[in-house]
Amino acid sequence: MRELDRTETQVLAEIKSRAKQSGVAGNDPALKSLAKQLVQIRKQREKMISAKAHMGAVGMQATAMSAQVAMTGAVSNVTDAMKTANKASDAKEMSKIMTEFQKQNEMANLKEEMMDDALADAFDADGVEEEADAITSQVLAELGVEMDSKMVGLSAPSAKPQGEEALLTEEEQDALGDALPDLKARLDAL
Repeated sequence: MRELDRTETQVLAEIKSRAKQSGVAGNDPALKSLAKQLVQIRKQREKMISAKAHMGAVGMQATAMSAQVAMTGAVSNVTDAMKTANKASDAKEMSKIMTEFQKQNEMANLKEEMMDDALADAFDADGVEEEADAITSQVLAELGVEMDSKMVGLSAPSAKPQGEEALLTEEEQDALGDALPDLKARLDAL
């Protein structure tokens, strides 16, 4: 292609040079010969471009055919593997295995439910909650806070614990009276 381009450039330069020398372009046989040569060079270049495109298409077809051959080989290998797997697995045996699996799974679920029931019985939280409520009521009763009707509790002790003989002063009683509603409001908020 490059050689044809160089030849075309040379012939074109010769035509121009010859046309300048001979003033009359139509009658010079050498000029006509050079023009025919230029036309032939251009046609040959077009043919080469067409051949190059055709060669590219042939190359692409060869690549596609090679890919098809490889794919056919791969499909053949997969088919052989599937045949082997189908021969190795028995439908009746597979059905037996699945039935046994289902049976064992149901037994495991039943055992799990039994364990959950046993654990729930062992760690019964009802007694714990009642005892916690009683302790809470006792602590609140010692603080002098009245319990509302929802809480089950012990009554507040009427006497001071042993060792505390002296009565509260008037200031201490006022401070305690001011603190009690605040404590009750906090407990109600909880």
